[in-house]
Amino acid sequence: MSKRQKFTPEFRAEAVELVISSQQSLVEVAASLGINEGTLGNWVRAYRTEHPEAET
Repeated sequence: MSKRQKFTPEFRAEAVELVISSQQSLVEVAASLGINEGTLGNWVRAYRTEHPEAET
């Protein structure tokens, strides 16, 4: 059984910022950071729910 990775709030925030502000897709950002795309997708969804005014 694999051990779950723990990510700092700072890492999560930077990863979400990359998805939102860059031209890269969520899949590309997840691959470049070495994390699961579903995990990153959850973080982005949570951010967008908490900050609806941030969307352009």
